[in-house]
Amino acid sequence: MRIFVLALEGVFDTGLTTVLDSLTMANSLARTTGMATAGFDITVVGMRPEVRTSLGMQVPVHDVTDMPAPDWVVVPALNRTTAEELVPALGRDDVVDALGTLRSWRSGGTRVAAACTGTFVLAESGLLDGGEATTTWWLSPLFRQRYPHVRLDAHRIVVPSGGALTAGAALSHLDLALWLIRNNSPELAALVAKYLVFDTRLSQSAYAISDHLSHSDPLVERFDRWVREHLDAAISLDVVADALATSKRTLTRRLDAVLGKTPVEYIQDLRIERAIQLLKTSKLTVDRIAEQVGYADGVTLRTLLRRRIGKGVRELRGS
Repeated sequence: MRIFVLALEGVFDTGLTTVLDSLTMANSLARTTGMATAGFDITVVGMRPEVRTSLGMQVPVHDVTDMPAPDWVVVPALNRTTAEELVPALGRDDVVDALGTLRSWRSGGTRVAAACTGTFVLAESGLLDGGEATTTWWLSPLFRQRYPHVRLDAHRIVVPSGGALTAGAALSHLDLALWLIRNNSPELAALVAKYLVFDTRLSQSAYAISDHLSHSDPLVERFDRWVREHLDAAISLDVVADALATSKRTLTRRLDAVLGKTPVEYIQDLRIERAIQLLKTSKLTVDRIAEQVGYADGVTLRTLLRRRIGKGVRELRGS
């Protein structure tokens, strides 16, 4: 499998090296164990002759203009953590050139992948339109606003959709690399994960601090605070709207604009977040934790955790 890793100026050092190290380790382990796999032909490419990482390290890159299209191209993140930093970067000349190259490769059958803010580069090219994707959780409101034709699911860490693969925040570069390895050989992916002492994650929900997202809108911030203070009780949308001096319609519209969620979905997110925290930091029974986050019994909570984040109570407590 021929894989290009597209390094743009200011690439996130950890993202770039994580992808390269994971794929290289897969090749090495396959050789040493005698595992029969096709392996990965990895090439770092750039849109300019010289590329430097965010920390100023020079990246040796190959010129994309004289190379045949790969099977996959991976776009690691640009190290831009705020909308104010990221949006101008998406308009840089090298990034604009990369958009055209990505579209050309995709039209020839190349599949595209990106993690963290690299997903914005793919979305900017239009290659994610009409499909599903994930992105770094704290920039999901910007992503949703900027790319309305992409069905964003910021809860998930890895989302394959058509000929595209997206992964969530920062260290999700590793999840992305392991997905590529697993697609080639599940046995090899498990071995790489074992050597890296890495546990597969299915969701970003446990890592997303929803307060950070809520600051995009004062009403959403007040809704977030009110719900957190009443998580142990049944929550009626009518009561919440009255308490916040707004209407259900306005509240629903504002949450959808900022977070892409209904009030009920967001309340459920907060309950799951709180339940995970209690499971990891307390010795309370599952039934007692369910009470504290507004559920009738532990069975309901267990089912919801398994459905939403792919983990059971024992796994969460063990972690």
